[in-house]
Amino acid sequence: MFWGIAGMLVGLIIALQLAFPNLFYFPGLPFTNFGRLRPLHTSAVIFAFGGNVLIATSFYVVQRRCRARLFGGALSWLVFWGYNTFIVLAGTGYLLGVTQGREYAEPEWYADIWLTIVWVSYLIVFLGTVWKRKEPHIYVANWFYLAFITTVAMLHLVNNLTMPISLLQTKSYSAFSGVQDALTQWWYGHNAVGFFLTAGFLALMYYFIPKRVNRPIYSYRLSIVHFWTLIFIYIWAGPHHLLYTALPDWAQTLGMTFSILLWMPSWGGMINGLMTLSSAWDKLRTDPVLRMLVVSVAFYGMATFEGPVMSIKTVNALSHYTNWTIGHVHSGALGWVGYVSFGALYCLVPWLWKKERLYSNALVEWHFWISTLGIVLYITSLWVAGIMQGLMWRAYNDYEIRLTMRI
Repeated sequence: MFWGIAGMLVGLIIALQLAFPNLFYFPGLPFTNFGRLRPLHTSAVIFAFGGNVLIATSFYVVQRRCRARLFGGALSWLVFWGYNTFIVLAGTGYLLGVTQGREYAEPEWYADIWLTIVWVSYLIVFLGTVWKRKEPHIYVANWFYLAFITTVAMLHLVNNLTMPISLLQTKSYSAFSGVQDALTQWWYGHNAVGFFLTAGFLALMYYFIPKRVNRPIYSYRLSIVHFWTLIFIYIWAGPHHLLYTALPDWAQTLGMTFSILLWMPSWGGMINGLMTLSSAWDKLRTDPVLRMLVVSVAFYGMATFEGPVMSIKTVNALSHYTNWTIGHVHSGALGWVGYVSFGALYCLVPWLWKKERLYSNALVEWHFWISTLGIVLYITSLWVAGIMQGLMWRAYNDYEIRLTMRI
């Protein structure tokens, strides 16, 4: 919750800076400019807020679904303190300009090495708990958590292959360059979306929605199909971020094709989540937490339809580099990830502290309706603005471009 407040506050500041460039910017303090604050915002909301939600819920769910205590004793505390130490290292690096200077302004090598140690510890804790389980069956939520943990480890190691100048300097050089570097970064970037922001949070959906409505998942067979198709197809979709670039055309087409295929397993998962409420829809009237979880699944369905559409080359020619992309990202981030996270936290807090109910359901109602209105206004305005941007860029013809350059 701390990182959620911090990350969204920085997001508000940089949004205001887009409208009022001198707001909160002081020329003598470079860490107040948009270029330093923007990666701080994205990393804080995704990796600090979202990452802590995933670690917390995975530690809770794996114990309940395996009927076993966490493996490794104090190792789980190393994961908690170590991961949040990494967040501080990365965040201060962004503000100081100590990054690799690539697409995602990745933290430098010292932070990457520390995260590798922490993440391997996380994998050991999770796998060890599954290994010593008393429940013979491995529930699908744990499959999604495991896919998230192992794939993010692979993405992190490959994308951050760098050579430091020296052990006493923060500067390093990437193992990749040119179009290979671009492809590596978007293989990392899109699969961070696929396995961090999708597979990980689908584990929340598969645990907390059935628990909240007190009935099993609609189709366990569909959940298995959803899992295997999603993790196989997602890993190939990254090149759709590099359409109309120097990347070979066959690789661009491959990324587009697999992105379109992703629509089917994604909607299979959405249907599975929504249909779990069969004959229990009346609970939506009285339970704002369940409403938040269900609306998150609706946003998941919308974002996973819009994404494949935007990966089609002719659509991408209009949408890329426009605010439409920003609207799409935030419909998934705020609507899907945000709502399923808050829904899970609202479930967890009374369970962990053995309370009968939340402090105030009315406050959850206010949270739900204010944020829903905000998200809808946010993404629709960016859709309209983005499409107008793309159309206005297309309105330039060769003569007007030459005339503008001459002026």
